[in-house]
Amino acid sequence: MFKLFYTIFFTALLIWADNALAEQGKGLNVIVTSADRQTQMMAMVLSVETMKEHDKEINIVLCGAAGDLALQSTNTETLLPPKKSPTMLLNALLKMGASIEICPLYLPNAGKTTNDLIEGITVAKPPVVAGKLLDMNYQNLTF
Repeated sequence: MFKLFYTIFFTALLIWADNALAEQGKGLNVIVTSADRQTQMMAMVLSVETMKEHDKEINIVLCGAAGDLALQSTNTETLLPPKKSPTMLLNALLKMGASIEICPLYLPNAGKTTNDLIEGITVAKPPVVAGKLLDMNYQNLTF
């Protein structure tokens, strides 16, 4: 009887642990500030894979030099692999439903307006971004 109890207990514990690990949170908050295209590309690749392979939400904020990615006029070079560019993946993320925002300091300091942004990218609201960063259901990544 004692052995049966432990078997049932540990089986239940394993099932619970498996379910707990499957619930890895809602997604990622990704802050990109780097001007380095390989770094930007890694941020986009991980974001795409998180949405595509793990069905999780992505919230991206582009700041500083990375803000250029949000501009319609920006066309970044293709990197190998995967023979894509950061701007190509950023547009793919928009189509997949990712939330992509530009730092509110970027536009006025770059001499740009919201009309210069890729359609679907909005200006971030600091209190909202701060709330997302504090949300324990999301992992925060900075590039």
